[in-house]
Amino acid sequence: MALAAVVFDLDGTLLDHPAATLAGLRGWVGSLGLGCTAEVEAAWAAAEERHFRAWREGEIGFAEQRRRRLRDVLPLLGLPVGDDAALDALFTDGFLRAYERAWVAYDDVGDALEAVRAAGLRTAVLTNGPREQQNAKIDAMGLTGRLGPVLTAEELGVAKPRPAAFLAVCERLGVAPGQALYVGDEHAVDVLGARAAGLRAVHLDRTGTGPAGEDARIGTLLELAAHLAAGPAPPA
Repeated sequence: MALAAVVFDLDGTLLDHPAATLAGLRGWVGSLGLGCTAEVEAAWAAAEERHFRAWREGEIGFAEQRRRRLRDVLPLLGLPVGDDAALDALFTDGFLRAYERAWVAYDDVGDALEAVRAAGLRTAVLTNGPREQQNAKIDAMGLTGRLGPVLTAEELGVAKPRPAAFLAVCERLGVAPGQALYVGDEHAVDVLGARAAGLRAVHLDRTGTGPAGEDARIGTLLELAAHLAAGPAPPA
């Protein structure tokens, strides 16, 4: 079955989410007149992973995963943990604003999109997160109009790695799952999730820390063109 479309993850794949998160955290903490220590940075990263996963699995709401991040980190900063309304305001007016100012695409994104276009393939984005924010990221990176549809977990009502999320983007593109190649940085969520839904998948392993047994791996999106030319086989 010929490849017809490439579907991209957003955070950590097109947008440099790790750098933006760190810049946002440091900017926010600095605005409070405090120092952002290695302990605080590690705690924030761990809290984001833990609580975002809980949201993704349907255990808590999106706003609650943000509050829980603050509840984990505020004591390390010597700051009081307020009620839900206070936490919401602190996240929005503090970390979130600083994080938004740091949104930038990885340097390899433009060339990768050109390679996909040159191959005559359609594109789309499938991302976990709120629709308004994820589309704002696309705009901030200057990619509006350069990508196909952007589907978010919020509008779909289902998050990756559930197969329904991947099948929804295939339906939107009008392609069979085996005709779509998914590219993402989270192996369990993006790669294994896509394959479970019948899509082909490539692991974008920018840090070189992914599973050793993964053969469909690229270290940069600049390697995507060669991977497309190689014609990766669909999942068994």
